[in-house]
Parts: sequence; structure tokens; C-alpha cells
Amino acid sequence: MIIGVPREIKAQEHRVGLLPSAAYQLIKQGHQVIVERGAGVDSGYPDEDYASADAKLVETHEEAFRGDLIIKVKEPVPAEYALLRKGQILFTYLHLAANRELTEALLKSGAIAIAYETVTRNHRLPLLEPMSEIAGRMSVIVGGHFLAKPHGGKGVLLGGVPGVLPGKVVVLGGGTSGVNAARMATGLGADATILEVDVERMRFLDITMHTTHTLYSSEAHLTELLPTVDLLIGAVLVPGAKAPKLLSRAMLRQMKPGSVFVDIAIDQGGCAETSRPTTHDNPVFVEEGVLHYCVTNMPGAYARTATQALTNVTYPYIEALAEFGLDEACHRQTGLAQGVNVHDGQITCQAVAEAHQLSCAAYPPR
Repeated sequence: MIIGVPREIKAQEHRVGLLPSAAYQLIKQGHQVIVERGAGVDSGYPDEDYASADAKLVETHEEAFRGDLIIKVKEPVPAEYALLRKGQILFTYLHLAANRELTEALLKSGAIAIAYETVTRNHRLPLLEPMSEIAGRMSVIVGGHFLAKPHGGKGVLLGGVPGVLPGKVVVLGGGTSGVNAARMATGLGADATILEVDVERMRFLDITMHTTHTLYSSEAHLTELLPTVDLLIGAVLVPGAKAPKLLSRAMLRQMKPGSVFVDIAIDQGGCAETSRPTTHDNPVFVEEGVLHYCVTNMPGAYARTATQALTNVTYPYIEALAEFGLDEACHRQTGLAQGVNVHDGQITCQAVAEAHQLSCAAYPPR
């Protein structure tokens, strides 16, 4: 199989879809790997590393899309829509529920679109988890940064100092990103609380995270907390679907001016009424006196770590797709079929279909 690895052209996206070591393994198995020049440079992998792995370096984006299997990190941007073709497999993060334009482009292309974020294994999301870990940990780093007065924040140091109480961090959601956010917050010495609706999950968090508070997630409880919160982190996730809007504009008005809200859920549309996508170039905006950080590719800031973590989990699926094709790979790799969002001009993910009020076909066909 011919495997294409294009350079990411989304603004400030520095990750690459495949490590040179993974390319080497695929080539050793008889596949051809085409890598666009410069694709790995920002992750610390120069073209020479791919050349040493016997990958074919190509000069243009179009050439990299010649592959039968395209390995990316982020969803195609409009300039890439025309490069997709019928029967081609696209394997990347897609977040289609929040992007109707991309959904329609994929349907029109006839390509097979597999979303990292909806691949499942043992009721988990193995290809989303590493990036959720990074985004969760990063949310506290950037939140603390923008709480500084020179950056527009209220001037609160999350960890406090002797004789001064620490900052208060509230995390919406006790999943992978939420837990990692709380771990970072408590590690800094902040007062952290996770809001969660799953009682069993709260029991688990109570046992494993002794320095973090848990609270049942309800509008009433959140409303009580907001006037005292310094850093609010939105870490809610409904796999494949748009994020629920847990925060209204009126609720945000209760937060003190200079407080910070980091919306990790922005890839799925965001969990606040006031959220809108931002970039690493211009990451924050202010609504109702609250700084909003809504960068849609947060882990791209830590490109080398993120690229390594991503390839660690995607490689077994890439290898199966290259060796056996889609149908057999889905049979051999449990949960890969759940990642197929678009197939042969039809939506095959129920959550995406519901988000756009379009019909849904089953994959594999029943």
C-alpha cells in the first residue's frame, strides 16, 4: 500500500502523523511511505530521518496525498478538500460533529474517513487519550499563564504562597483530560474540584486523587462555585458528538473579571455559549470579563511529545490498514470500525449524523 504523510497546514499545527521509526517498520513490511518535505521538522524530525528510513520525500502537498492511506494529525482544511478521492482512506482527528463544511466535503469526495477520536477499545478511546492527557495538563499551564496580570488575568498565582490561599480551579468533567488537569492543578498546590455526573467515577476519583475535591455536576452547584473560581476548565466529552453547552453567558457573568476559562472541548464545538475557536497565534479573547482560551489544537504546542504519544497508539491501526485493508483491519483491530465516520459518500457515525440532522448508514453494513 502507498501511505502518504502530508505536512500539516492548519495554523500553528506542528505535529506530524507518523514518526520516522514507524515509517521504517511499514517500509520493511513492503509498503511505500511518501512524506512531504518538512512534515516532521517542527516535531524535531528532519527530512533526513525519513530518508534514512527509506521513505520517499516529495516536494508538494498534492504528491503526499497520492497515497491510498493518508495519515494526518488534524482534520483537512478547505485547501485540502479537493485532494481527497473516492476509496482513499483518511486516518486523522476529524471532530465532524462541530464541522458541517468538512462533513459535506468528505461525503462529496467519496473518501473513507476514520476519526481517531471515535476509535474504541474496551469502552475507552485509545487514540484520543494521549492528546487528552496533554491538553488536560496543558490547560493548567496556559490557565496559570493568563491569570498573570500582564496577560489580562486577575493576578492570582495558582499555588499561592505561605500565608496566602492558593487559587481555585474547577474542572468540568472527570474523564482523561479532566483528571490530568486536576493532577496538574493539585501538583502546583491549587485548590482543585472536579464536577462529574457519574457517581462511580467520582468514587474512583475520590480514592485515587486524595487532594482533589469531587462534586456532582449540576447547574446549581456550578453556579455556587463560579464567583470564587480563578481558573475554569471545560473537559466534557460525548464521543463523536457536539459538546453540551454547560455554561451560559449569564453564568459566566458570575465569575470575577480576570478569571480564565480554558475550553478543552472546543474541538467538539465548546462547552460554553461564549466559546469560539482560537489559534496558538491569537489564543485568547474576553467575554463577560473572563479570558477565554479556546485553541482547537492545544497539543500542537508540544509537538514532539504529542507526535511520539500519538504514533505510539495509532501505529497498530495504521499497520493493520496497510497490511489488510479496511474491512479486515476492522475485523482484526477491535473498535476500529467505530472510527469510520464517512464511507462511500455516507455518514457512518450516528453522533455525527445527529449533529447535522443527516441520515446514517451502518459500517460494516449489516
